[in-house]
Amino acid sequence: MSDTIRVAMIMQSYYPRIGGAERQVAALAPLLREQGVDVQVVTRRYPGMARFERIYGVPVHRLPIPGPKPVASMTFTMTALPLLRRLRPDVLHAHELFSPATTAVAAKRLFGTPVVSTAHRSGALGDVQRLINKTFGRRRMATFREHVDAFVTISREIDAELAEMGVPPHRRIAIPTGVDTQRFAPVSKDGRRHIRERFGLPADARIAIFAGRLAPEKRLDRLIEIWPAVRATCPDALLLVVGAGPEEPVLRRTAGQGVWFAGATEDVVAYLQASDVFVLPSDAEGLSLAMLEALSTGLAVVATAVGGAGDVIAHGANGLLIPPGQPDELKATIVTLMRDSALRARLGDKGRARVVREFALPVMADRLRALYDSVITRQPMHIAPRANAPNQPLQREWGG
Repeated sequence: MSDTIRVAMIMQSYYPRIGGAERQVAALAPLLREQGVDVQVVTRRYPGMARFERIYGVPVHRLPIPGPKPVASMTFTMTALPLLRRLRPDVLHAHELFSPATTAVAAKRLFGTPVVSTAHRSGALGDVQRLINKTFGRRRMATFREHVDAFVTISREIDAELAEMGVPPHRRIAIPTGVDTQRFAPVSKDGRRHIRERFGLPADARIAIFAGRLAPEKRLDRLIEIWPAVRATCPDALLLVVGAGPEEPVLRRTAGQGVWFAGATEDVVAYLQASDVFVLPSDAEGLSLAMLEALSTGLAVVATAVGGAGDVIAHGANGLLIPPGQPDELKATIVTLMRDSALRARLGDKGRARVVREFALPVMADRLRALYDSVITRQPMHIAPRANAPNQPLQREWGG
């Protein structure tokens, strides 16, 4: 492994705005630091946010985004370029195929810095489809295909979409979302009871939890709509909604009895440990970090079969998958899990085992460091063995 390298993560948003990409970068940063990677974040400055601060030790640079979207995107890129010239990163890592990737490619053309890009969602609402539906979107995709040195694919679906756009296999690198499996771990029955007492949650309720950004594509509206029918069969069922987002006001107005909003929190793990079932009813995902965290915590998971859910969950073996847009099936599946504690325990145990084996955060940090070294040196990737852990080869593509 070479000496310390500098990586600028270019993102649409960062803490205190919280989403899967933001939490993933924040969780990876200290592990990457152990690997000799100095991470700095370049992101947008929303109202009330500082131009610069350190968050959990990570320098965060926020740039202005005035006016409508096209002006905001252009301003972000133009103000990022002199900042990147000053920071002199060894690698630019763009999160999402929009202004972050555009900014990274512009910097590469000016300064020669290699570019890595991660698409975080797939499907109709995902990065590739949204990009090519924009004016000149296919031209932008062609530019990315030419200048991005490596595309990180967090799911098979995203990998297939990039393949369809002509990105060759050797530049599609499979690095799924990673989880801190030591932090996100099951607790004993007594531990769960104490957590429920701390939060004021009913001791004997059967709790289904959603954790994530309250955005339209998550389809919390469907989950809340079916909740009275769930409670008709399981009167003690409680739906715990953890997170914040643009849909929160309308969701709060339409929610009936048995729905409890926790809001945004840094203590997601405790809410997961207090719960029995995790529900993800989304219409679109990449590879949901919230789902992986729930699996790691030992919860039985029911998720729609979108994005990378099927890369992790084998239906009936370590979780349950349902088609999107099927509220009756969603209701029936939740009721099945609520009624069957043995099924919940079996799925929870198998789900955690899969995540610990294949999605632990240190493995992903190893793979990212190897990828960064590869694009800098233009050499094939190699992962050095970790202490107290088996060596794991880096897949260049899904199934490789």
